[in-house]
Amino acid sequence: MPMKSLSLALALLAGSSLSVSAGGQGDHSHSHAINQKGAVTSDADTSKVAAFDILAAHVHRKGRVVTFHMTTNGIAGSEKPTPAGSLGGAPVLSYVWPTSLDPSAVGFEGKTGILALAATSHPDFDDTPFIDENGDGDLTNDGEQWHSHWVVLTPNEACGKNALSVRDIPEGQTPKMPATWPGLPLFIDSPGFSPVFDGPEIAINVAFADNNVLDNLSYDGVTAALRVNANVHSPLLCVTNVFDVASGDLSLPGKLN
Repeated sequence: MPMKSLSLALALLAGSSLSVSAGGQGDHSHSHAINQKGAVTSDADTSKVAAFDILAAHVHRKGRVVTFHMTTNGIAGSEKPTPAGSLGGAPVLSYVWPTSLDPSAVGFEGKTGILALAATSHPDFDDTPFIDENGDGDLTNDGEQWHSHWVVLTPNEACGKNALSVRDIPEGQTPKMPATWPGLPLFIDSPGFSPVFDGPEIAINVAFADNNVLDNLSYDGVTAALRVNANVHSPLLCVTNVFDVASGDLSLPGKLN
C-alpha cells in the first residue's frame, strides 16, 4: 500500500480527547525515547489525553533484540478502555509502532500490508491464549492487561472513509501465519513480549529470529483506538480514532539505530 494513502487515512482519523494530568520522569528517564538521538519527536498537545499524547518514539537494537519505546506526556498505560460487555463493539486502546518491515519478517504472508508492533488493552476479550498475563492460572481472562501484538494494517472502506483495519483472513483462505497466531481470522500475532512501563514511558523488547531483516528498518509512533465490529464479522477490527502520530504524517522518519 502506498505510504501516502496510509498517511491520509491516519490524518483523516486523527482525533483528540480531554487531557489528564501528566506524569513525571522515572528513575530511568535517561533511557526514555525522548532522550535518545534520532528519536521521532512531537510537541505536547494539551487537547489530547496525556497518556496517549506522544512526545517521542524510538527504536534501537542490540544484535537481534530490538527495543521499541515511546514517551508520552502523561503516565503511559494509565488509561484503559471501558468494557462494552461483549465481543461485538469491544473497544481497544493501543500504542503502535508502524514499521517498514515486510510482514514476512515475523511470519505472516508477505506483501500483505503495513507491519506494526502494538501494545493493547481490551477488557472484553483475551487474544493471548498462550500467556497468563495476570498470573492467576487462567489463560483467558486478562485482555485488560497491556500485552503485545504484531498486526498487519490495511485500508478498509468498510470501517469508514479512508479508514484502516487489521487485515482480515477471508473464510476458506489459509495465508501464512506466525507460530503464535492466536487463531483469530485476522493478521495478528500474540508473541508474548511484555510491555514495560516507567512513568511516561512504554517499552517492548522484541527478539527476531533473523537479524538480517532489520537492515534499513524505519518506523513511526502512533496511539490509537480500535473497535471490534458490532456483528463480530469482516471487517473484524477497525481503527476508529488516531490520537497522535509522532511524525505528524506517518512518514516513518525514524531509522533503526
